Amino acid sequence: MTGHPHFDRPDRPEKPRAKDSVAEVASTVDTATHAMFSELTGGLSPAALGLVYMDWALHLAASPGKQAELAYSAFEKQTEFAQYLTRCAMGGSTGRCSAEQRKDRRFRHPDWEAKPFSAYKEAFLLAQEWWEEATSNVRGVSEADEKAVRFAARQVLDALSPANFPVTNPEIIEKTVESNGTNIVAGMRNYLDDLQHTMLHERFGAESDYAVGKTLAVTPGKVVYRNHLIELIQYEPTTAKVRPEPVLIVPAWIMKYYILDLSAHNSMVKYLTEQGYTVFMISWRNPDADDAELGFDDYRLQGPMAALDEIEKITGAQKIHSAGYCLGGTLLSVAAATMARDGDERLASMTLFAAQVDFTEAGELMLFINESQVAFLEDMMWKKGYLDATQMSGAFQLLRSADLVWSRIQHEYLMGEKPRYNDLMSWNADTTRMPYRMHSEYLRKLFLENQFADGKFMVGDEPVFPGDITVPIFAVGTETDHVAPWKSAFKIEALTRSDVTFVLTNGGHNAGVVSEPGHPRRHYMVHTSNDKDRYLSPDHWQEVADREEGSWWPAWTKWLDDRSGDAVKPPKMGKALCDAPGTYILME
Repeated sequence: MTGHPHFDRPDRPEKPRAKDSVAEVASTVDTATHAMFSELTGGLSPAALGLVYMDWALHLAASPGKQAELAYSAFEKQTEFAQYLTRCAMGGSTGRCSAEQRKDRRFRHPDWEAKPFSAYKEAFLLAQEWWEEATSNVRGVSEADEKAVRFAARQVLDALSPANFPVTNPEIIEKTVESNGTNIVAGMRNYLDDLQHTMLHERFGAESDYAVGKTLAVTPGKVVYRNHLIELIQYEPTTAKVRPEPVLIVPAWIMKYYILDLSAHNSMVKYLTEQGYTVFMISWRNPDADDAELGFDDYRLQGPMAALDEIEKITGAQKIHSAGYCLGGTLLSVAAATMARDGDERLASMTLFAAQVDFTEAGELMLFINESQVAFLEDMMWKKGYLDATQMSGAFQLLRSADLVWSRIQHEYLMGEKPRYNDLMSWNADTTRMPYRMHSEYLRKLFLENQFADGKFMVGDEPVFPGDITVPIFAVGTETDHVAPWKSAFKIEALTRSDVTFVLTNGGHNAGVVSEPGHPRRHYMVHTSNDKDRYLSPDHWQEVADREEGSWWPAWTKWLDDRSGDAVKPPKMGKALCDAPGTYILME
């Protein structure tokens, strides 16, 4: 099929033939041009940002009252800063002049309170506060565009932070003096190493001590089923008896599954087997150009549905606990709603780790999901038939640019520090690709149009809706999640007809989930809402939830225990195709 890619016509455009119309040829030229530009922008649409800026700039230009307010604020801050400099010059108590006296992690070092660095810091914080005011509460600007322009202003300010420059950062100056400048040499070496990795398309951290099948993903098990999209791993039992309901884990396909089977001390899979559960894990294939036409429903059918069929054959279990992480949780929710619609009652429960079914408040990631951006991503995928990690990196790095971009430049390139890889960092660098059709459908139908939460998402000839789900749900949100904000994950309570136990744990999208018992400084809040209970807002939920110290994993396994039968002899292992972690996990 030719023409521009669209969610109703997700097939990739073919190269134009002589008989093609001028419009089709023109569309293909435009798509190719956008794909070329995407290589330079990290997958971000310049047009989307331009439209956001124009919305803000035009409304601000037509708001003389807001302009006067900003002019007065600028004068007030300049006066305050001048008084601050005067106090510094006279040697008196300087204090802080930034109005909110905000704590910024970039300025934690005590030398930032010394002259002249304190002046650099305070000037930057005042400017940051002013731009926060300038990009907020401009009458007429849409809420989405206001958030986007505020975000864009923050990116520019982050780049201009005095912490990023050797002559204005006291930590870098101190390091340079102590090492006689060898930190600069070491930093240049780190930069050249990273440049080599990028040019050769090598995975960052590949030279570390962490390796799949050796130190990572080492819980004993067998691959017992394989189709084009998944390998199904059955893990060996570690207890004399197990619960009769096995557990199927559906990880996200944007990354490899072993975040849930990292090292021996923090493997969720290992922990579950030790609690007396038969555990099955989906390991997704890393798609290539030949998989461009695989859609979201292919992932449902060849993923959780195929796995459930095989688990039933192997174990004979009538009921199966299910768990989904991130995108895997969204896919599992769609599968569960479809099963409810079709009268399939095999699920005993559903657990969601940092997963969303409603995308109206999907956090700062939504800043990159609009019609312009999705069209740009489709054009970018047109060239290869998939979206790879380097093409996705732009948006994810911008979400936490202070930590992921500028902090890295400071420590690795200016201070010459070599990063110390851990198991989670090694996993984070082991990325996968996203097929053209599936990712287009996911972005348009779920993110952009929110069809699943609205009951318009089609599976087969009929739509599915979260309200059809009635199985017990255990949902986990994390406090500092930039990908699936906890208040977005919390919407599962209102959208289903299930009893929902919701847990809010400290940590981010990954570290909050990998929160094994014994992990230091962990806490969580938990509360169960029954289907007949009145609705609790997220803020009200926080008031009534119980706060607990430590890992939430034991609370989850106790919840599973309460919904499982008495322990029985472990089922036989399925016919082994190969040892865990399998072959798909090793695909580059």
